[in-house]
Amino acid sequence: MTEPSSSSYSLSSKKRPRSPNDNDEHPLGRDQICSSLEDNLTFNDTMIALQLMRTQFPKLEKLVVQPFILQSQLYSSVKDRTQVDRDLESFKKEKVLRIFKLSSGQDDHAIMFMDDYLKQVAFAIKRSGGKEQDGSEVFEWFERYVVPSKLDVSINQLELCSLLSRGGDVTDKHITLLMNAGLLTRQLIDPYIYWFAIPRIGPILKGLSQGRKEILSLLNRKKYKEMLLSSLEKTKLRLSPLDTRFLLRDLIGSGHIKTVQTPTGLLARITRD
Repeated sequence: MTEPSSSSYSLSSKKRPRSPNDNDEHPLGRDQICSSLEDNLTFNDTMIALQLMRTQFPKLEKLVVQPFILQSQLYSSVKDRTQVDRDLESFKKEKVLRIFKLSSGQDDHAIMFMDDYLKQVAFAIKRSGGKEQDGSEVFEWFERYVVPSKLDVSINQLELCSLLSRGGDVTDKHITLLMNAGLLTRQLIDPYIYWFAIPRIGPILKGLSQGRKEILSLLNRKKYKEMLLSSLEKTKLRLSPLDTRFLLRDLIGSGHIKTVQTPTGLLARITRD
């Protein structure tokens, strides 16, 4: 039987949900991509919400990270969380996207389209020394056997070695190379469990943590702990390179901020316990 190649992510004969790279023309109109958060806060369709937020991913200088969406941001955009979870599970099984556990918070998860993830993997391999270094065959094994076979956020060492061994004899050095490239991180509680990771995401997670604190601090200093969403969205943050819209979607979806409709527009208000 022919083994799957690293590019063999074709789905069954049924129609696959649109990946953002299916063609050059984006399925969302230009006005919809560029309009304000208030105008595009909620959607009825999970894939449309994912595609929109992918286009709005912050562009950061000197940092090459493919776009990803926080699961909390998706929860802020599609009100039916049960449907979101069901859609994500379906998209994951169809290899349209991957989900990653983040170190920035206990409930933080990132969603990345598979095409973007494969680009990020290729870039990480190149930055780590490429496929010319000793033991670098493990990168091909990882792309060919692990990525398409293991779709969960983590993998235990036994299963990881079993999948990699389809390419050859696995050593500790191979695992170390994958970790040094940022493709895997070891769980602190159980050293025999590895998280799948998004390489070079560290500065973004730092900006996420600092940005969350700065926005909540800003609202807490207001008399009624609230601001018009349109005004808050335009606020320039001092401590985070991430744009405010990216952070507001996260804070709304995680329940730290709620929105209230008023005659003058949507209010963003601190959620009281």
